[in-house]
Amino acid sequence: MIAAEQVRAFRGMTRAGTRSVLIYRGDLFTGAVTLVIQVVLAIAVWRIVYSGRPPVNGVDGTTAVAYAAIAVCLQSALLPWQFSSLPMRIRTGQIATDLTRPLGLMWQALGQNLGVLLARLPLGAIGLAAAGLLGALLLPPGLSALLLAVIATVAGAMIAMLCNLIVSMVAFWTLEISGPLIVYRFGSSFLSGSLIPLWFMPDWLRASIEWLPFQAQVYTPVSIYLGQTRGAEAVALVGVQLLWLVVLTLLLQAVWARARHKVVVQGG
Repeated sequence: MIAAEQVRAFRGMTRAGTRSVLIYRGDLFTGAVTLVIQVVLAIAVWRIVYSGRPPVNGVDGTTAVAYAAIAVCLQSALLPWQFSSLPMRIRTGQIATDLTRPLGLMWQALGQNLGVLLARLPLGAIGLAAAGLLGALLLPPGLSALLLAVIATVAGAMIAMLCNLIVSMVAFWTLEISGPLIVYRFGSSFLSGSLIPLWFMPDWLRASIEWLPFQAQVYTPVSIYLGQTRGAEAVALVGVQLLWLVVLTLLLQAVWARARHKVVVQGG
């Protein structure tokens, strides 16, 4: 009975997160227009870069353009400007009410983040539709690649939500986290491969990035979908994603244990 109530509570937080996005129709329209512009610019830039050039590192222009378009759409869904209400609730003191609810605070935050992600999926679909109209999309090399890419996309979304929540929890110490959020957004965009695919980076930089969880968010699913990563290597990358899910979950629990103590010190 308790488990069923918690599931219902989690679903309620997910619905609340979805409504918090859908209620602002003007923002949704602006976001859709902005994403389409980003997709068009990404396609134009990579087509210019590859104009009259042979494949680079085994990647031809068509694949690079498709990667850029898909990565922009995926990143827009995984990293919204306001990906969590937790900092605001900490700043206003609403966190005290959240802590009294039967559903744990971390599950509340994850449910809300999931709702935001689901609400932003149509924006990504609009971006992909624009890329399709411009002839920038490619089909995966086979059904197995498509299925593995779907699994990698879901795992990447979960990794992104955990990373986003960990960054949001900085608010327990600083209250105002606009600066850290901006740094995180730009850093994540670069390190995830959404701006520049990892196969174009120097070996020393790529080796360093592969030790971080960001490339698992965008580069892994897109590279598998386009067939640039295949077979055992693709399965290994999905395995790395699963490992990061475990590591980030443990890290979130450790940060929350410290943050809970901080709330007590603040007199929450």
